[in-house]
Amino acid sequence: MGGRLMAQTIERGTAGGGSLRPGPWEVRELRQRRDVRAWLAVDRPFSAYALGHLEGGLLEYARFWVAEGRGSNVGGLVMHASALGQSMVTVGDPGAIAALVSVHPGPRSTYLTTAAREHVDALREAYLIGEVLAMRRMSVTKTEFTPVNGLVRRLRGRDAGRINWLYSIDGGRGRYFPDAIEHAIYYGVVEGDLLVAVAGTHIVAPNEGVAVVGNVFTHPEYRGRGYAERVTSAVTAELFERGCSEVVLTVDPQNTPAVAAYTHLGFTPGSEVVEARLRRRDTLGIAPWLRRTQAVRRGRTLGTGIELVDARPILAREDR
Repeated sequence: MGGRLMAQTIERGTAGGGSLRPGPWEVRELRQRRDVRAWLAVDRPFSAYALGHLEGGLLEYARFWVAEGRGSNVGGLVMHASALGQSMVTVGDPGAIAALVSVHPGPRSTYLTTAAREHVDALREAYLIGEVLAMRRMSVTKTEFTPVNGLVRRLRGRDAGRINWLYSIDGGRGRYFPDAIEHAIYYGVVEGDLLVAVAGTHIVAPNEGVAVVGNVFTHPEYRGRGYAERVTSAVTAELFERGCSEVVLTVDPQNTPAVAAYTHLGFTPGSEVVEARLRRRDTLGIAPWLRRTQAVRRGRTLGTGIELVDARPILAREDR
């Protein structure tokens, strides 16, 4: 297809329960950074996690697939990646997403780090979906950033035990290894010998001009003192110093104090983002393999590397 449908022409659309989106879909793998960037350019904050995987050291563990509607101006992209744990990103039309995961569902289990709300129903045929979170993306550029002052400590790999302890207070599992902390950017607030607030990074991709801040947490007994804002400011400032032009984070829109803190730093709200845990329905992968084999055979008439995939049903919750 030569990339005729790039990001600026992607239409997200809406999905109805049990509906079939237009098809068939022309599916192919993107292998060049510039092609992936083009598909993700329309909403960089929304697509930040996928853009970050174009960075060296991450790209080698990521695969990007796109589906383009024949005779229509719609398309979609799915990323499967494993460098930072099994993860998945979906961008674009729900029908395109449903077609993509019907032939390229990825590993047996993964974490959906970025999706639009309408993508959830598009994924139901291929996955069991749990722990769905409706979040809001926020982003800031260097010129918009308003840092705050306050004492913080740069955290290193040797601090992993303390970081994991802090995250475990609210029932979370401490599972960050020293090497991961050392290679990321983490800042904390320490009271006496106690680490009471922390913020870190999910993605640092200066060559792509983007970074994703996350894992912001404050000890319950130390909340309301501005510590989360302080550590987020410190992480964001270092990211700009490292050459990132845009910093992104995800927040629960119902968490009013967090939204206020990020807004005070200059972050502005963007697209709604859904996160979820996915488990493949076909654990052996037989049905996707059969569909993929047929799609490859049908796509040969269109060109090398093209798979022709029929439209898939988009299932509302009650359809399963």
